[in-house]
Amino acid sequence: MGRVIAVANQKGGVGKTTTSVNLAASLAEHNQRVLLIDLDPQGNATTGCGIDKQSLENTSCEVLLEDIPAKDAIVSIQNGDFALLPANSDLTVAEVRLLQEIGREMRLRKVLKPVRGLFDYVLIDCPPSINMLTLNALTAADGVLIPIQCEYYALEGLSALLETVKQIRNSVNSTLEIEGLLRTMYDPRNKLATEVSSQLARHFPQKLYRTIIPRNVRLAEAPSFGLPAMYHDRSSRGAKAYSALGEEIVSAVTATGQANAG
Repeated sequence: MGRVIAVANQKGGVGKTTTSVNLAASLAEHNQRVLLIDLDPQGNATTGCGIDKQSLENTSCEVLLEDIPAKDAIVSIQNGDFALLPANSDLTVAEVRLLQEIGREMRLRKVLKPVRGLFDYVLIDCPPSINMLTLNALTAADGVLIPIQCEYYALEGLSALLETVKQIRNSVNSTLEIEGLLRTMYDPRNKLATEVSSQLARHFPQKLYRTIIPRNVRLAEAPSFGLPAMYHDRSSRGAKAYSALGEEIVSAVTATGQANAG
């Protein structure tokens, strides 16, 4: 059964979609079967994978509304390295309609069940807010990966998200855990960034990824080419960082599985 990881942070501009797209490519590079779910009406993960979101007939909207099964909306991205459940602005319709339904926060978990076993990892790119779509992602997920830009308001936003995760765990998903905290757009020359990074290491020593994602031009420009950074420029610092993150995550999950088996 594939591990479902929601990539979430209600604060925008922290590298959430960049992380979702590039981690999917990285995990695929490490021989993992990966499904990336775009659950943001902006559809940035979809365009970042080179898919024209305006021309789509089947998206995560239709899947959430149970108009079609998930398998009929999943597409392969360039080179077929990983699969994508795409999205566009129609997803807003699904969010509004779900608000009127019983068990609305459970819908994504339900529609994912038939395809989850086909993948080693299912990554969910969440909207930059705690709304019905994000609640669906957290209810369906095993873990939450939280991208954090090391700036002044980072810890405040993190506290709010951790409280939401606690509430989800106490109500509809008792096994939800913090997958890890990822420092993004990091510039070691920035004194505040190094201070916030140190605070994260002090408060979350077991949950902070060793890998740090640097502020990198190739990483920033890759979406305009419709490519993950490692397809755009594999030698760039950003691509190498996400490759290292993929390896770190696979190693951690494998070690946990072996420990549980033992």
